[in-house]
Amino acid sequence: MRRERNDHHMEQDKLNIKGRIFDIQKFSIHDGPGIRTIVFLKGCVLRCRWCCNPESQNFDIETMKVGEKNKVIGEDVTVAQVLEEVMKDMTYYKRSGGGLTLSGGESLLQPDFACALLEAARESGINTAIESSGCVGYGIIERYLPHLDLFMLDIKHVDSAKHEAYTGLPNSLILENARKIAESGQNLVIRVPVIPGFNHTPEEIRKIAEFAASLPGVEELHLLPYHRFGQDKYEGLGREYLLGDLETLSEEYMRMLQDAAAETGLQVQIGG
Repeated sequence: MRRERNDHHMEQDKLNIKGRIFDIQKFSIHDGPGIRTIVFLKGCVLRCRWCCNPESQNFDIETMKVGEKNKVIGEDVTVAQVLEEVMKDMTYYKRSGGGLTLSGGESLLQPDFACALLEAARESGINTAIESSGCVGYGIIERYLPHLDLFMLDIKHVDSAKHEAYTGLPNSLILENARKIAESGQNLVIRVPVIPGFNHTPEEIRKIAEFAASLPGVEELHLLPYHRFGQDKYEGLGREYLLGDLETLSEEYMRMLQDAAAETGLQVQIGG
């Protein structure tokens, strides 16, 4: 009886863990298989120039001007509150093979909250995934792996100096973590945001694909075309958009990159 009571208390403790999120997006057909609910966590260690969620970067709760109104970005919630929201779409997950995806920001920066949420979701029969840059110590990543069906890892460039110039940090830890995650046997998909002027040449994409193909068990590479959807948010936050007026890449050009990456033997798709 006492053990059952202790187990119940532990379960309650897990459900009461708090995290800071800034959005929950339902009925997504991106960021994992099937129809998914995406929970966006606040805070990121990178400062990618093209980031389409600049309101996610700062862990602090902040205000962003949307149109003429001020919108508060960031909310502290419990695992139980998020799980209740996620569970509402169980029927769609079951029909489509979908589930819960944690994104950000960076989904690895709030491990207590994120791991408890993933564990609780899995116990409820929900498929789990995260979308991440992998820029933390591997000990943190290891905490997530038992609770994940899919790990989607962004590899933005293999050249560390160029990576640092555009994201604020070198890429050595990310590449090292990619290999360790793959070697753990985790289901791993590599994703590449394709940014004009940063990594959009066939040579650069092929080099990333060659690295991905060298990882044990990795079979898929997703090329995510650059878009300007987040540009207005910078203005709303009183920040400068550092990429200026970049043109989005044509479908034809993206298909050419897809062919270049596919020469490595990986299954390559546009979009993710």
